[in-house]
Amino acid sequence: IAASFTTHLLITRSLSPAKVSSININEETGRADVYMNADQVSLAIGKGGFNIGLAGKLTGYEIDVYRDEDTYEDDVAIDEFTDEIEGWVIDALKAIGCDTAKSVIAIEANDLVKRTDLEIETVESVLAILNAEFEE
Repeated sequence: IAASFTTHLLITRSLSPAKVSSININEETGRADVYMNADQVSLAIGKGGFNIGLAGKLTGYEIDVYRDEDTYEDDVAIDEFTDEIEGWVIDALKAIGCDTAKSVIAIEANDLVKRTDLEIETVESVLAILNAEFEE
């Protein structure tokens, strides 16, 4: 149990400042499934997967990050917007861990520009399209 607690703590801290909800560790396979709120996923993964890769090297585990199930509610997969948003823009968003509309909306426009290297006009257009999805 002590090794598992230590591993849990090490993985949690290696993904900081992203906030982890829970972790399922499989010591036999060296894999860890990490669950967190949707707005934390891109922070944990980092630009180009840098953060998650570094966390894996630090811990010795292959880490997979997942959104908590309750964050799926009332959300829409980013792939559903291919009619309004070009594929390469969607790919850029998915590369930083944003695979749902709400995961993109949760990040400030300037942050999205820095993380994706997209132009601010593109980001603002994407945010307008995604926000329109949730207006009532």
